[in-house]
Parts: sequence; structure tokens; C-alpha cells
Amino acid sequence: MKLDAALPPAPLNDVPAIARLAEETGFAAIWSTETHHDPFLPHALIAEHTRRIYSGTGIAVSFGRSPTTIAYTAWDLASQSKGRFILGLGTQVKAHIERRFGMEWPASVTGKLREQIQVIRALWDTWQTGAPLNVRGEYYKITLMSPFFNPGPIEYPEIPIYIAGVNAGLARLAGEMCDGFHAHPFNTPQYLRGVLLPAIVEGASKTERMRADVTVAVSVFAATNSDEREFCRQSISFYASTPSYRPVLEHHGWLEVGEKLSALAARGQWGDMPALITDDILAEFCTQAESPAEMAAALKQRYAGIADRISIYMPFIPGDKDAFWRELAGEFARDE
Repeated sequence: MKLDAALPPAPLNDVPAIARLAEETGFAAIWSTETHHDPFLPHALIAEHTRRIYSGTGIAVSFGRSPTTIAYTAWDLASQSKGRFILGLGTQVKAHIERRFGMEWPASVTGKLREQIQVIRALWDTWQTGAPLNVRGEYYKITLMSPFFNPGPIEYPEIPIYIAGVNAGLARLAGEMCDGFHAHPFNTPQYLRGVLLPAIVEGASKTERMRADVTVAVSVFAATNSDEREFCRQSISFYASTPSYRPVLEHHGWLEVGEKLSALAARGQWGDMPALITDDILAEFCTQAESPAEMAAALKQRYAGIADRISIYMPFIPGDKDAFWRELAGEFARDE
């Protein structure tokens, strides 16, 4: 199990120092999110200022972009990083695609994402081998690639594609055709083991693949003190208010809690929401331990047989918990 870091939503000027320290600390990879900043731009700086650590988008919003623009950006980053870039894609939810990105929400989420991945890989194949470009689907017709727009082959063309999801449909798609699956932070080991992993295996069987062909990367809530526990409680209450994430709660018999949280969120009563996340619910979502060694042992035990890569739902910020991160990374490095 590899330990990864989460890049904080920092200005680009701060990225080189964060990336260097992440590598020195011993993380296997560092992931950017698409929140306050573009998720791709940091990776050019990460590649320039490191030598070993991998980096990836965790995630970039695919439905807010053309698959062709995604393909170009990932191609350049894979080349610059000498094969250390991982393309992580997520769909986001309908309200954000329509009202934040001004794009159309598809009739089939898995159908459109499948086509986007097919287009991206077809473009890469055309650039690398000269294969004809001919993708014709329900959402995309991509058939034109003249020499003027063809970047040509690169040394590291095998770019891993991970997709992210909460529910079984996208987990099945990951199993069918992707290199990895990003489990949304709103997860529990029980839900991952009982719902998402079987879906990955089901999808993999469609294309004669195995579970081992899909890297499962899990972002987890973790806390070592009361302040961190309350941060996790607040974050869980926010995610639990999202209707499309309701299957996680339903799996545990907490559907009523999700409905109450959605009602509070609709009224803007954000401050009242964390109280609905009881200590029992918190314990299912959040790994709690007092020391880095205890945290590493608890994470390995909880996610054994589930996660191939793990990251804590907490940004890696230089000067903030440096000793904790070094010791935690060292505990994970013992297993490699």
C-alpha cells in the first residue's frame, strides 16, 4: 500500500517547494484537486522540481472539458515528467456541470465518460503510432488530426487513466477500461468492500481483466486530535447532504440522516449539520489514532485488501505536521 499526498489549493508559486518537500518526506505521489485552481498546471512544476515522485489530477472535471484538450495536456505532462503523470478524471455532479461550467449534463454519465476515455486514448494512439483517428459515438465524433496539430510520439506514451466515483456504475467502468479508480473521500471500508470492489471486479470481467489490473486509490478521513475529528465530522456532514452520494449512507442504514442533512443544506443551515454525524457514524468514516505509527497501523488494517494507494483527506502543507508526515510516510515505506 502506497501513501500519497494531497496538494493544497495553493498558488502556483508555492508548488515547487511543496513538491520538493513531498518527495523528501517519502510520499509515493501527490494529487491535485479541481477546487480553487486549475488541476493540470501544478504538474508541470512538480515534474520540473522533483525526480522520483509521481503526480496526478485527483481529479480534473472531465465533463467540463473536451477530451481532445485533456489528451493534449496529459500528453505534454507525461513527456515532461518522463512518465510520472497520472490522469485522474471525474464527472462532478449535475448542478456544477450545468451552472458552474455551463455545459450540458449527459443522459448517461458512464456512457459519456466511456466515450471521453475512448477519444483520449484514440488521440494518443494516433500521435504515437500514426493510427487512423476515427471515434464515432453518441457524444463525440472525432475523426480529424492533420499533421499541423499532431504533436507526434513521446518516450512515455502509456499514461495511466484513473476515474473517480462514489457509486457502483463508475466503479464498474473503471474495472472495464481504466488503470485506476479514485474512491471519493465519502466512503467507508464496509462500503468499499461490499459495493465498490465487487463492481470493479464485475466491470473487469467484461474485458477479461482482473482486480489487480485496476489500482484502487482511496482518500480517507483521519484524525489524531479533537480539532481534526471535528473537521472530519463537518466534512462528512457536507458530503452526506449530497443526494447522489446517498447510497453510502443507505448501505449502512443511515438514509434518514442523509435526508435530514439535505434539508438543512437546502436551508443554508450549515452549522447545524455536523451534529447529525454521531460518534458511531464518524468512526465508520474516520480512522482515529494518536501517533503516526498507530495511524499507519490502523490505516493498513482498515484498508487491507481494499486500497493500493491511500491518501489522507488533509492537504500537505510545509510547516504543518512535518514530523507527523515524515513518520507516517516512513511507516508505509517499511512495507515496500
